[in-house]
Amino acid sequence: MKSFFISLLGTLAGLTLFAVGLTVVLVALIVAVVSHIGGVSGKAAPVIEPGSYLVFNLSANITDAPPAITESALVSRLAGDRGPVVLQLRAVTRALHAAAHDSRVKGVLLTGSLAPDGYGTGFAALKEVRAALHEFKAAQKPIVAYLDEATTRDFYLAAGADDLVLDPYGLVFMPGLASEPMFYAGALEKFGVGVQVSRVGKYKSAVEPFTRTDLSPESREQLQALLSDLWGELLGDIAADRGLQAADIQALVDKEGFVRAALAKEAKLVSRVAYRDEVIAGLKKTTGPDESGKTFKQVSLADYIGELPKVTDEEKLMKTPRIAVVYAEGAIVDGEGGEGEVGGARFAREIRQLRQDDSVKAIVLRVNSPGGSVSGSEHIQRELRLAREAKPVVVSMGSYAASGGYWISAYGKRIFAEPASITGSIGVFSVFFDVKKLTGNLGLTFDGVKTGAHADLETISRPKTPEELALFQKTVDWIYDEFINKVAEGRKLDAAKVREIAEGRVWSGTAALKLRLVDEIGGLDAALAYAANEAGLPADAPIEEFPRSRDLTDMLNELLDDTGHPASGKAPGVVTRLTDELKAQGRVLEQFNDHLGVYARLPFDIIAR
Repeated sequence: MKSFFISLLGTLAGLTLFAVGLTVVLVALIVAVVSHIGGVSGKAAPVIEPGSYLVFNLSANITDAPPAITESALVSRLAGDRGPVVLQLRAVTRALHAAAHDSRVKGVLLTGSLAPDGYGTGFAALKEVRAALHEFKAAQKPIVAYLDEATTRDFYLAAGADDLVLDPYGLVFMPGLASEPMFYAGALEKFGVGVQVSRVGKYKSAVEPFTRTDLSPESREQLQALLSDLWGELLGDIAADRGLQAADIQALVDKEGFVRAALAKEAKLVSRVAYRDEVIAGLKKTTGPDESGKTFKQVSLADYIGELPKVTDEEKLMKTPRIAVVYAEGAIVDGEGGEGEVGGARFAREIRQLRQDDSVKAIVLRVNSPGGSVSGSEHIQRELRLAREAKPVVVSMGSYAASGGYWISAYGKRIFAEPASITGSIGVFSVFFDVKKLTGNLGLTFDGVKTGAHADLETISRPKTPEELALFQKTVDWIYDEFINKVAEGRKLDAAKVREIAEGRVWSGTAALKLRLVDEIGGLDAALAYAANEAGLPADAPIEEFPRSRDLTDMLNELLDDTGHPASGKAPGVVTRLTDELKAQGRVLEQFNDHLGVYARLPFDIIAR
């Protein structure tokens, strides 16, 4: 026994020393980060030699909202490169616009492969980057692209390059778009979890994974139509850039799947086939050598973005007539919301403050959301409706603006969407789970007493009774009617017409324009220009963005609390992919937190290589 206590005390002492040592290491890390950031913030702007190429490394996730952490590259390195670099869409397009008229910048080099994550790097966002690249090209400046494995997103972005180069052992892999929802009904039944639903809208298929083992005919119909619209848009843009026929590209990718370099050159998908060193050598001849003499004159996109003029005096900005851009990016949830979520209470509070700020002359709501909580969506919409009585409220739709994402968009003075924006999905649903069979199989039972007929209405110990389901269906029907009426009022449409195009069906931006669900095809820049004009501000009026990037303290918390797995630079294996998918689905279930239990949410994601 004595030896046991000695061993125990020794173990506790060791753990204590370990904790103290870990604390010392963390303090040292914090000091190092602070020092490094101090150095970064105070360093001189990069010297851009005349004739330099702007290097746009595509190995990033392009988000609508500003990066949550300002020093993302530093955090990535300290955290072991656990995720892709995050670039903000507006920062990228601003840089390309500026470079087009910068006499020091001779051309652009695109390289690397996009790393989409969450709702970032959608095709609507890439359409805006393409437009900026086309403006650069129109300024009589060349674009060179060097690609290895060119995915659909990579090739879509690079297709307009004057010199599109593919590695000899590279390939073009753009087989098309797909959507492959996971269905849980069989597993839930096997484990004894009961599911009941209430919904309105025959196309509102977000509940189907819990009740079916495959797509319903209606869901299949809308998905096929949507993907056909999106793919037709992408293929048409690529064909126009490459001087080809869309049908010929379709036939090639259908036949080959993976289009290897030689065949891609033969089919004129790419300009030529060459190794990276050959491309660098060619650029070195074009620009002349840099200071080291080892490569060509260049400036990275990240460094160039850092050199763009900005208002650094926060107090001065707050007193300047300006436009506020609110980025609603992520699933809409009730309450404050977390990382990558649109918290109804938090965003409503922010919009209320902007409404009450007389120096904010217009609000642009940038939506990149599949929807979610009806209550959260209504809290945001209410503040936007009040705001539009005081100042212009303009909506810019990103890659997703459906269900709750459309709910918060409906009252915009003008709604802009890209052809590849996914919108509509005007419908609602409720879903209820019970564990009666599951617990019964384990020998667990429930019993209790109550003071009213519906005192245990929210229990998961049993299925809902027909009377209880009728109560929930009544609420769902009411909210659907509210959704219809809000869209009719906001869009100045007849309610009967809205009912015809609602039913929970999703539409592409192109289709939505024909249905008058949106007003104009265009990106964030178009929405900002419209807002400035409506507010009587100059085109280059200052812009304030929300949510703001987090400060140093939050950045360190992110560093220490992050539990994501390291990015190894290679494709994940089957186990990792399955685990990630289950984690993602778990996060989706966590977002079902509406206090009314009613949701307006998009039911699927789009798979695009």
